[in-house]
Amino acid sequence: MLSTVFSAGLSGIESYTVTVEVDGYPAIPGFWLVGLPDAAVKEANERIHSACFNSGYRFPEMALTVNLAPADRKKEGSSYDVPMLLGILRCGETLRRDVDLGSRCFVGELSLTGAVRGVRGVLCMCAAARDAGFAEFYAPEANAREAAAVEGITVYAVKTIKQLVDHLNGTDPMTPVAGDVHAFDKAYDGGIDFADVKGQSVAKRAMEIAAAGGHNILLIGPPGTGKSMLAKRLPSILPPLTFDEAIETTKIHSVAGLLPENVSLLTTRPFRAPHHTMSAVSLVGGGSNPSPGEISLANNGVLFLDELPEFPKLVTDTLRQPLEDRSITITRASGRVNFPCSFMLVAAMNPCRCGYFGHPTKPCTCTPADVRRYISKISGPLLDRIDIQVELPSLSFGELAADASPGEPSAVIRKRVVAAREFMRERLDAEIKRGGKRALDGIFCNAQLDAAGIRRTCRATPEASRLLHEAYDRLGLSARGYDRVMRLARTIADLDASETIGPDHIAQAVSLRSLDRKYWGI
Repeated sequence: MLSTVFSAGLSGIESYTVTVEVDGYPAIPGFWLVGLPDAAVKEANERIHSACFNSGYRFPEMALTVNLAPADRKKEGSSYDVPMLLGILRCGETLRRDVDLGSRCFVGELSLTGAVRGVRGVLCMCAAARDAGFAEFYAPEANAREAAAVEGITVYAVKTIKQLVDHLNGTDPMTPVAGDVHAFDKAYDGGIDFADVKGQSVAKRAMEIAAAGGHNILLIGPPGTGKSMLAKRLPSILPPLTFDEAIETTKIHSVAGLLPENVSLLTTRPFRAPHHTMSAVSLVGGGSNPSPGEISLANNGVLFLDELPEFPKLVTDTLRQPLEDRSITITRASGRVNFPCSFMLVAAMNPCRCGYFGHPTKPCTCTPADVRRYISKISGPLLDRIDIQVELPSLSFGELAADASPGEPSAVIRKRVVAAREFMRERLDAEIKRGGKRALDGIFCNAQLDAAGIRRTCRATPEASRLLHEAYDRLGLSARGYDRVMRLARTIADLDASETIGPDHIAQAVSLRSLDRKYWGI
């Protein structure tokens, strides 16, 4: 007796449908599992037997062969437990033969008690099931709201295998899970605010520009000047996620197993701050079964690298290609996967190992060679990919104590950032209608503009062009540096609601790109 049940597997953040074929025939009882299963899938035999018995069902006394198709693709994880047991119960006629399973997709791990436990990647699996034409998707209760974010398919939350069998047999129907996919919180509620930051007006302005255009930023200054404080408050001024960004971000966290239970969609931008002892694999992703790294977990959000020179140079240099391409491809013997990593890089560092190089009052204890050695840990190509470089000076006692009133709150700054993004979106939409779809499609912020996008959207006045020409020759900018100055000037113009880039915009953009001349001499 042959039974066919459908499930889904994972490959990176993409999913594919898996056909679970169960053949039961009269012979000495046995259980054979084929179809390139990994260790977790092979161990399903014991889980299935115990879950079946403890749910009050009799395990069929027959020889059982289970095939996971396509058989040439490695199957990983415990999400195939539920569909395998359903196929076995159908062979034993505990599950009625007339039940239609062709339009249904099942995922879930079995407990020995018969309860269905959550698995990772359910959002991706549900999306793949919908695209494959399935009408219903059955997910563990812990993952059901996550799956319900996918429109166009009915999602059911499964607590136990007995509840599922009773529903399929028609004796106790279940209620579908209602999706809540558009309930985005437009107000940031992270408990921290830019109003807490004293002084540092230049750095605050630089953070606002970075947020408006999605630009990478490097903060340099002595200890205690507020570098980490500013970086941690950046999410409070970022615009809300769009629906497409939320789906993509949630997929990554779902595959990594980091999505909280009973969460439909992530509605706030991620903020990742890994320690400087991390490895390159932890940063970019990998492993024998590739999983997302910190740069992918920060997708559509912020990656904060504090004490940047303390990270191994091998680790920081792996950021070069992802910062340009906004995706990372990981190749292993088991296959190749691609993870998106469109993040804002925020890096903070001291000017030297002791932290007081150039300090007006505290003497630096480092030798010139020590300073050069410390600074040289940041490679030129990586530095060239950072749009904004800003120095934070030490604050005097008078600056800290004189101004008792709070600074400008994040909500006010965020309104300007959102207005600049909307201004940018309207300009891009107009350019797309004029034939710029190939250059501008899929662009969410100015930092994503390529050379073709810059030509279509960054129109400078003659005075601004002359100023940029002078800066290019005097500072010896690279072609990448030229593009980044133009993108930065475009964002500053957007904050001013200006269609054209003026000389003031160019001057401010160049000033935010020239700090490397002081410390790196380039």
